[in-house]
Amino acid sequence: MNLPSFLWLWKIAAWSMGLAILAYVILAMSGFWLWQVRNTGRSPIGVVLPKVNNIVKNFHFFIGFTMVSLVLLLLFIGIMGTLGHFGSLGHSLHLFAGLSVVILVLISAFSATQISTGQFWARPLHITLNMILFFGFAWVSLTGWTVVQKYLP
Repeated sequence: MNLPSFLWLWKIAAWSMGLAILAYVILAMSGFWLWQVRNTGRSPIGVVLPKVNNIVKNFHFFIGFTMVSLVLLLLFIGIMGTLGHFGSLGHSLHLFAGLSVVILVLISAFSATQISTGQFWARPLHITLNMILFFGFAWVSLTGWTVVQKYLP
């Protein structure tokens, strides 16, 4: 098949993945802040004002929404690029790793929306999924590296 180069698409994917991992790190730090305030009444840097905690909570929610958007963009790019280049999906474990990360992120985001409604199961599920997501991001990064090697000249 004589298709145009998909290199521009992979550049967007690389930036999106890097930003998604950065968002994950920022979410871990702001999540730790919120956990610390909830459990001790103090922030990791000392006394916390309620207004500051509210800002951190809103920031955490915004960065979470950004990470969900980036992961969905990566899903779209991966499907579009793979179908465009190969004509079918499932050429490596990267598809399974990517879908696993997408599912973890979406369930984590849903559980986050349930925390403020007082659902007792939401916070532990959200925290647990995000710890598992660390390994998901590592897995999808490693399998993604092998995929990138197929496209490089």
